[in-house]
Amino acid sequence: MKKISIKIIVISGFLIALNVVLSRVITIPGLISFGGFPIIFGGIVFGPVVGGIVGGVGDVVSFIVRPTGQFMPHFILTSALTGIIPGILTKILKNDLNKPILWKIFLSIFIGQVITSVIMVPYFRQILFGHPFVATMLKAATKQAINIPAYSIIIKILIKSLYNAGALKKK
Repeated sequence: MKKISIKIIVISGFLIALNVVLSRVITIPGLISFGGFPIIFGGIVFGPVVGGIVGGVGDVVSFIVRPTGQFMPHFILTSALTGIIPGILTKILKNDLNKPILWKIFLSIFIGQVITSVIMVPYFRQILFGHPFVATMLKAATKQAINIPAYSIIIKILIKSLYNAGALKKK
C-alpha cells in the first residue's frame, strides 16, 4: 500500500467537509443531490482508499452535525463503498486522469451508484425501517439517472481543469 501524502490528507479533509455541507447543511429537495459527489471524486482521483475514507468519515461527521434518526452503521458502509467502487473501477478500466475518458468515468460511477444507492440503501431501508424495497429502489434509480451523468461530466471537467492548473500531478 502506498503512503498517503499530507496534500492528499488535506484535500480529503476538504472533500469530507464538502460532503457534510452538501449532504446535511445545503439540501435542495428534488431529483439531483450533490452529497455523494465529493466521495466519488475522491475515489476516482485519489484511489479507492481515499474514497472509502472520505465516504465513511463524511457519513459519521454528517450524522454528528445533523442527526436524522438513529445512528445506523449500515449507511457508513454504503458511503464508504460510494468512493471505493468508482476508485477500483477507475484503476481496472485504466482511465488515465491526465486525459480522462468520459465513458470510463460514467461506467465507474454508474456501477458504484447502482450497487450502493439503488440496491444497498433501499435494501437497508427495508430491513431497518420496513420501507418498500421496489418503490425505494425505483425512486433511487430515477434520482441516479440524473446524478450519474451530471457527476460524470463535472468530474471530467474538474479533473482536466485541476491537471491544467497543476493542482494534480501529471504522471
